Amino acid sequence: MINIRLDYLLLDKRMKLKELSEATGISVNNLSVLKTNKARAIRFSTLEKLCQALDCEPGELLEYIEEDATVSSDVSDKDK
Repeated sequence: MINIRLDYLLLDKRMKLKELSEATGISVNNLSVLKTNKARAIRFSTLEKLCQALDCEPGELLEYIEEDATVSSDVSDKDK
């Protein structure tokens, strides 16, 4: 699963969603979808605007969380 860490970066930069919207030209509604991890996709142009406004790298904004790790450890625990 890919997690968008927009909420953490906003806190770190002490920036509000409305300020980010004004800096990027991305609507508050679309930013909110990203912030709450309800987005199914993100365009490179959007990612670029966010990185420019937040002065970050894409890797700081996106993180990979392995879903199968928790499932497989639960299964192996039950087998013991």
